[in-house]
Amino acid sequence: MSPPPGTRLLFRWRKWDGSPHWEHECVFLGSDEHGDWVGQVAGARSARPGREVRAPQPNVTLVPPSGEWAFTANAAPHPVRVYIDLAWDVRFDDAGEAAGVDMDLDVVDDARHGIWIDDRDEWDEHRVQYGYPLDIVARLEDVAVDLERRVTAREAPFDDRTIARWLAVLADLGA
Repeated sequence: MSPPPGTRLLFRWRKWDGSPHWEHECVFLGSDEHGDWVGQVAGARSARPGREVRAPQPNVTLVPPSGEWAFTANAAPHPVRVYIDLAWDVRFDDAGEAAGVDMDLDVVDDARHGIWIDDRDEWDEHRVQYGYPLDIVARLEDVAVDLERRVTAREAPFDDRTIARWLAVLADLGA
C-alpha cells in the first residue's frame, strides 16, 4: 500500500540475511503504469553502515509491482543516468515505507562508461555466502539481462520523457 503523494518516508534496503544496507530519505511522488515512484531532493541523506552520502542532484526511483528491482534516475549533471538495483520483495509495507532485499546485481547507464551489469563479483560471492535459492538466482540473472536490453533501447520507464516527468513531479512538490 503506497502513501499519499508528498509523504516523507525512508526507503530501507537490507541484505538477504536481514542485515541493514542502504537507507534513503525520500518523498512519495505517486504511481503510474510502471509502479510507485519516490524521489530525493539534492542534499537528501542516504546511509549504510559505515557510510553516509548526500544526493548531489535530485533523483527519482521506481518500485515496480514485480518487486524484482528498483530503478533510480539521476538528474543532470550526474553522470549516472540510470541505476537499477536488482532486488527481492521490494515494496511498500503496511506502514507506507519502501523496503526490499538488495540482491547485488545492478544495471548502470553511465555517461563515462556506457551501459552494463555491475557487481557480478559481489553477486557470485553473496549467492554462495547467503545461500540464494537457485530459482531466484536464475530469475534475477534473466531479469538483469532483460533490464540491460531495455535500458539500452531506452524503453519506458527508462526513457528521458518518463524520467523528466517524475523529476518535474519531485520539483513541483517542493520537497
